[in-house]
Amino acid sequence: MISMVPYLLLAVVAGSCLPTQAGINAQLCLWTRSPILAAAISFAVGTLGLVLYAVFLRIPLPAMTTLSGYPWWIWSGGVWGAFFVAAMVVLAHKMGAASMVALEVFGQMLTSAFLDHFGLLGYAVHPLNGCRLQGIGLIIGGVALIRLY
Repeated sequence: MISMVPYLLLAVVAGSCLPTQAGINAQLCLWTRSPILAAAISFAVGTLGLVLYAVFLRIPLPAMTTLSGYPWWIWSGGVWGAFFVAAMVVLAHKMGAASMVALEVFGQMLTSAFLDHFGLLGYAVHPLNGCRLQGIGLIIGGVALIRLY
């Protein structure tokens, strides 16, 4: 368990980035007057940061000859991310951070349980069982409490 501590902390820190990013991007939306343009600017800045970081670390590009061995949908991650960021820009001021993140986490848990149960997208199979369903139920209860109060 001790060896997992850095990863657990990384997950918490990464999770803290979501509401922070949504709030920042919602402010950017006030300037651009468009959630799509705000998300595009956010992605452009993020892409530039990642490219600079990869260059700094001297990470080599993969061989293009190996591309045919991978499914076409590996390119869709950016589209999913763009939808997520644009949706968070729209929702941040409409719902507030707590409601937005609670519902977003609920959506993540439902999808994660489905992906794990069937072992989709390269995830190891973790069958849906009573304990996992109870965990999802607790998240639903948390979402309701946050939305109601």
